[in-house]
Parts: sequence; structure tokens; C-alpha cells
Amino acid sequence: MTKFPGGQSNPTYRLDTADASCVLRRKPFGPLLPSAHAVDREYRLISALHPTGFPVAQPRALCTDDSVIGSMFYVMELVDGRSLADGSLPGEMPENRSAMYRELTTTLARLHNVDHVAAGLGDFGRPGNYFERQVARWTRQYRASQTDDLAEVEGLIEFLPRTIPEQARTSIIHGDYRIDNALFEPGGTRIKAVLDWELSTLGDPLADFTYYAMQWAMPWEDGGAGLEGVDFAATGIPRLDQTVDLYCSLTGRDGVPALDWYFAYNLFRLVGIVQGIKKRILDGNASSDKAEATVARLVPLAKRAWHFARQAGA
Repeated sequence: MTKFPGGQSNPTYRLDTADASCVLRRKPFGPLLPSAHAVDREYRLISALHPTGFPVAQPRALCTDDSVIGSMFYVMELVDGRSLADGSLPGEMPENRSAMYRELTTTLARLHNVDHVAAGLGDFGRPGNYFERQVARWTRQYRASQTDDLAEVEGLIEFLPRTIPEQARTSIIHGDYRIDNALFEPGGTRIKAVLDWELSTLGDPLADFTYYAMQWAMPWEDGGAGLEGVDFAATGIPRLDQTVDLYCSLTGRDGVPALDWYFAYNLFRLVGIVQGIKKRILDGNASSDKAEATVARLVPLAKRAWHFARQAGA
């Protein structure tokens, strides 16, 4: 059994047997925050989505007996594909970049168009008040793992709850939809599987879309997902307005509201996640060698979140 690199949340392993190669995901080692790392929810979600034809790995088995390997875990098929962390997609032709981003947007729209009740997920989350509940949740998570006093985070904790936008729709949401959580076919532009469903629930689909759209608002740096500063015409990567138009056409929306509040919220949520990783490092429970590099992003993320909050009226 070999651990995949990365995976700062739920440790993920390649499991090779005489008959097949599979993937095993388990809870992290050590004490955990309440409600975090629910691998049984992940398993339920992919078990419901796989029969619909949505691209997820085929689930194989869930084990809830902690005594087997020390925690709950599940096993799914190993999908042969490419995980691409660099949003600029170096090495791809412009027409392939265009097709891959269209595939990312189309796949997200497909997820939001799934009838969650028909898929057996009618009770997978609470309908309505999604952002209100999430802002409260990530505030609690941040407080539970807080190690520093950051003025920007305190400002966000005050600003976000009193300016929450109205929710118009409820759908299955991934919760961490980004380019490196999609496996593209080898040498092609089709998505074979969407990975890492730990944060999935029922909620406002704009949470997913604006998190994905935030890629266009984050500075481009070598190897990262950010696209701000990329030459869209030369690379073939669609502009944000083109991406918004495609998503709206596929989901029947007239448009997407001003994005600054949503970007502030999504970055605040990332701050909460990174703060949790920092606390696990201090407790000796971080599951990735890259965890310390991730923690170095904490203050820049908080400052970027506050930047968007100020643009949204804070």
C-alpha cells in the first residue's frame, strides 16, 4: 500500500492486490475537529452519483469498524487519469486548453443539475440558508483551531454573517471544485473522475461555481491554479465572463451576482481549512509533507479575503 502525495485532509493510498489496484481513503490520525473527515459521507455521495453517469470513481466498499486499520475507511476504483495543478496547462495546445476548461465548467454544471432527491440524497444536507450555516461553521472551525490573532479574519467574521446573499437554488455541491480535483483522460480533454468529496453537501450551487471562478481572480504563479495575468487569447483559456456565460447557459441562470462577496467567503473558508492544517501540524497529526508550505499561505489568504470583502463593502 502506497500513500499518494498531497492529501492534507484525508490520507489516500494506492492499494494493489492480486486482482486489481484500488484507492483507499481513511480519516487522519489523531484527534479531529467535530464533523470533519466524514469518509462515510464521501462514500455515500459517490455511491449515489456513480449510477447517474457523473464522472466519479466506482465505490467498492466502506468499513466503519475502526479496529481494522485504526479508523473508518472506504475503497474505490483506481481511475487512470491526469491530475493537473497548474491552471495555465503548460504543454497543452490552445484548443486543448479551451476544451479542458469547457469540460471543467460543463462537469460542474452537470453536478448542479443532478436531481439529488432522485439520486437518494434528499437528506444529504439541509436546504436553504447555506451560506449562513457555512459562515457559522467555518467560524467555529477557525476558532477551534485558532493559533494566532489575525485582524483580517476578525473583520471577515464580523462582515460576512451580516451581508449574506439570498439563496435561490439547492443542489449537490462538491465543496472543493478546482482543476486538480479533476482527473483528465491521458492525452485527452475529457474528465474521467472528480475527486475529493469530503466537503460535499446540499447547498447553494453558487458556492461551488464562485470557488471555481476564484481561479480567475487569483494571481498566476508557476505551478499554481491562479489565472489572473494569463494571456487568454494566446493560451486558449476562456475568460471569466465566457466561463460565467457557459455555466449560466447550462444551468438556466440569467447571470451570476457580483463576485466579491463570494470570493471573500471562499477565501475565508480556505483560511479555516489552512488553520486546521496548522493546528494538526502543532498537534503532530498533519497528513502531508507539504502541510507546512500550505500553512505559509494562511496570512496571504486572509489578506486576500479581506481585500475582496472591502470591495464588497466592508
